[in-house]
Amino acid sequence: MKNIKAIIFDAYGTLFDVNSAAEKCKDKIGDKWEGFANYWRTTQLEYTWLRSLMKRHKDFWQITEDSLDKSMKAFEIDSSMRNELLDLYKILSPFSEVPEVLKKLKEKNLKLAILSNGTPALLNELVKR
Repeated sequence: MKNIKAIIFDAYGTLFDVNSAAEKCKDKIGDKWEGFANYWRTTQLEYTWLRSLMKRHKDFWQITEDSLDKSMKAFEIDSSMRNELLDLYKILSPFSEVPEVLKKLKEKNLKLAILSNGTPALLNELVKR
């Protein structure tokens, strides 16, 4: 690792747990929370890929909302939870090992960055936390 000067991370699914929004609502969603969370993420990725292929860009937040709507319908999640889930997505939990790993990398004077399709506003909020 002598020649490494910088490390670039993906935000969603690498640093931040995309299932944590649904997990925080597991008491309301019930046992299907994890299947719902995985479906939401898969749909989000599929929508991103399809829009890219069709050259019909929408920002990541709009895709997140659209994929949530489909997922809530597919898993019969009460629509009154929509805003709560979206608010929780804005403050996704980092994976447990992330703070310590980032601290150790910073101590080695490595430059750290995020490469993501997330909007700057969303990413800035996540990184601040």
